[in-house]
Amino acid sequence: MESQSYWTTARRMWLWPVAILVGFPIGGYIADLVVDGVDSVGAALAEGLIAGAIIGAAQWFVLRRWISWLWIPATCAGLALGLTAGAALVDYGIDRGDIVLMAAVTGVGVGVLQALVLARDAIPGAPWWAVANPPAWALGWFTTSYVITRNIDERFPVFGAGGAVVFGLLTWLLLAALFHGAFEAGGATGQAAQ
Repeated sequence: MESQSYWTTARRMWLWPVAILVGFPIGGYIADLVVDGVDSVGAALAEGLIAGAIIGAAQWFVLRRWISWLWIPATCAGLALGLTAGAALVDYGIDRGDIVLMAAVTGVGVGVLQALVLARDAIPGAPWWAVANPPAWALGWFTTSYVITRNIDERFPVFGAGGAVVFGLLTWLLLAALFHGAFEAGGATGQAAQ
């Protein structure tokens, strides 16, 4: 019975992987068009802000019934700070190892700030979101490094569609578990916190 209720929660959030698949490539592409590559602190910060706003809005669209609009600025700030720190850490390198490390640091920034929003909105297990994001981001870029190398060569701020599919599916399963706990505890009843 419990597994059925978990899958009921997962079905409620079926749009999450779609939002990831749409938000990441579009956010990365627009940020790259405006700034033209993550190759300095200023570029990383600007691309992170632009891509973060688009990705955060796409994600929030799916979660809006349960999560505050603060998800958008949290994603925006987390991506900007994480990308800036991660890119500087690898000296703006684009080797596979550099990209994976940069992605993990970006995932720390995004995961921690999004987890704060989840905790604010009384989602049990919110710290797991912060723990899971760095490896999920790293796996997304690792996947992209084998599928769409153009994203790496052009120094996009986020991974492409191939990485987005992997990231979207993994994080969807975690979100379903977190929200299942919230629904079981009587929280996340369908009214987003203001």
